[in-house]
Amino acid sequence: MPATPIAGPAIYAVDPWVRGIPKARHQLLSDDERALLAKISSIVRFKKGETIYQEGDAAEAAFNIISGVVTAYRRLADGDHVSSFVYQGDIFGLSEQGCYTNSAKAATAVVAYKIPLSALRRILEQHADLDIDLIIKLCEGLREAQHHALLLARKHAATRLAMFLELLERLQIARGEPAAEIHLPVGRSSIAAYLGLTPASLSRALRTLTSRKIISSRDLRHIRILDRAAFQKVADTNGAGP
Repeated sequence: MPATPIAGPAIYAVDPWVRGIPKARHQLLSDDERALLAKISSIVRFKKGETIYQEGDAAEAAFNIISGVVTAYRRLADGDHVSSFVYQGDIFGLSEQGCYTNSAKAATAVVAYKIPLSALRRILEQHADLDIDLIIKLCEGLREAQHHALLLARKHAATRLAMFLELLERLQIARGEPAAEIHLPVGRSSIAAYLGLTPASLSRALRTLTSRKIISSRDLRHIRILDRAAFQKVADTNGAGP
């Protein structure tokens, strides 16, 4: 179903690693620029767990998420390695040498704008300002990759978990959502894969932070920070931790 100019792709830029994020993300594109993208976009829907594309597939389109969460991952000899979670307003599916550089699947039910890359290239050739905006957006992906590498360099599971929870909290604030509780958008097996942990190690890290009354959870998807100072100390630990 074709997208309408009013509801065109909403491309945002925000540095989620900087403390003190404003309540809402700053929208970079003007209504006219969004209308340009809307003219070449269509709305697609994916069921939870559905593969969107696989690494090495010919890259025909980029995607801008309307709702839901997407998992990007690489397939290695020892299994799938989650490289990032992609959220509402984010772009994914950009490529290298005509092929997707990773695989993507819907972590939840997903609705997204599908933007054909051939049509996108034609628009970028005619609108230099839009090109700059997209480059800024792509830099976010680089920052996320850098943050993920930093997270995996931490030795202790509790530190990795705290850094991840801190990231989710900042993203909720950036989207203008309540942050009294941190919502885990995907299951614990996906989180463990992203953190480079086994499910058992992740469970132990959760028990550690819970037993120390640093966090609490009312169910498998909602976590509350009880002791902010202790939580921040764990998240900021440089290679050492509980």
